[in-house]
Amino acid sequence: MSRRRQAGVVGAIAGAVALGAAVGLAAERHAIGRSRLAPDPERDQAFFRLPADRVRRVVADDGVPLHVEEVGPERSDLTIVFCHGYTQQLAVWHYQRLALAEEGVGKLVFWDQRSHGKSGRSAAAHATIDQLGRDLRSVLAASAPTGRVVLVGHSMGGMTIMALADQCPELFGSRITGVALIGTSTGKLASVTFGLPAAMQHLTGRVLPYLTRGMRGRPQLFEGGRRLGTDLAFVATRRAAFGGDDVSPSLVEFVEKMTADTPVDVIAEFYDSFMAHDKLAALSVLRDVETLVLVGSKDVITPVAHSRVIADELPEAQLVVVEGAGHMVQLEKAPLVTLHLQALARRASRAATRAG
Repeated sequence: MSRRRQAGVVGAIAGAVALGAAVGLAAERHAIGRSRLAPDPERDQAFFRLPADRVRRVVADDGVPLHVEEVGPERSDLTIVFCHGYTQQLAVWHYQRLALAEEGVGKLVFWDQRSHGKSGRSAAAHATIDQLGRDLRSVLAASAPTGRVVLVGHSMGGMTIMALADQCPELFGSRITGVALIGTSTGKLASVTFGLPAAMQHLTGRVLPYLTRGMRGRPQLFEGGRRLGTDLAFVATRRAAFGGDDVSPSLVEFVEKMTADTPVDVIAEFYDSFMAHDKLAALSVLRDVETLVLVGSKDVITPVAHSRVIADELPEAQLVVVEGAGHMVQLEKAPLVTLHLQALARRASRAATRAG
């Protein structure tokens, strides 16, 4: 085939794809407009604006300042520490923070992971899961120096807990008596298809590394493109983060805002660490710890199979698959997730009493 004809074929394919994308986006915009006009019970939620009893600046071992917020008594027999996920912020625990603070279960600690939210920017070389484990150790030393601890991690936050278990196994079972791993993975993230057909896996495996290199090299270009695609970002967030079609538009916008607030080069810097993440062996540290493994049945970011791998390694753990929920299960099915965290805290307290 001649170069001219090849170019024509490529141009025709590109044109068809562009036309299909335009038609699809127009349809999505119409659907989005209708959904945003519908009654939205979450519209008046004070996302990003919940008060804290204390705000700390904890300095990580490499000098990065970490933003920490505490709710509840400064000294408590039980501290629950919440670790958020990739491109999110401590605000993602909005509903759990409201409910558990009202119940008075103990001290609640929320923190922004490095380069996220109000925490300081990390050097690219330290944008790793292992460094996040060391950061969690610094947060525990500052905000929970004594008493029992329950760690709650979602997605990258669960990986952070696994990194800490790998680095400091002596903390688990003695001081850390409960762990919740929500929508997370021990590794093999390169095999995730994000809900695309399995035949597309090789394509995502080739395209994503290329995109992350571009984000690192020319972040301004990608930031500009992000600002132009708000409708598309809403659609992508709803599809990737949630399992139900009836999810509140305010929740979608909340998650989209956290992602939009994460610089594209930060998104790119953590990518290699995710692909190298392998903490299966670290799970043995949790065998004497009350553990909850929870995942949405429609999670396309860290699918159910990844949680089953964790549960297989921890036969005493409680595995909960939340029907119909996606990756942001703590928002989409907030009351149910909170109930399971309350039960975990009670089990962790009883286990500590028996051991002590």
